Amino acid sequence: QVQLVESGGGLVQPGGSLRLSCAVSGNGFAMYIMGWYRQAPGKQRELVARISSGGGTNYADSVKGRFTISRDNAKNTVVLQMNSLKPEDTAVYYCNLQAPIRSYWGQGTQVTVSS
Repeated sequence: QVQLVESGGGLVQPGGSLRLSCAVSGNGFAMYIMGWYRQAPGKQRELVARISSGGGTNYADSVKGRFTISRDNAKNTVVLQMNSLKPEDTAVYYCNLQAPIRSYWGQGTQVTVSS
């Protein structure tokens, strides 16, 4: 049974930083693509960043240069470091595991950027 648990969200002022973590239970973590998505009120869920099993990354244009995704295969975790946060980054952030037959999602963690 695969489970994803996010942590690290909260309220931060514009220009601040937050670090989101996703702990994954189950086997085979190192083989899978991991990603962070976000969904703001009234908007569709969108990809923020993704990291392959080999460590290759890609980012949404809106977060390039500000966010960094990383993974620790020994600890079954994926981290999203978010710097220079903007009010438009406010959303619920979801961790995702892309397995061959299906996707798994965490419960989400709220990130609010406001002064």
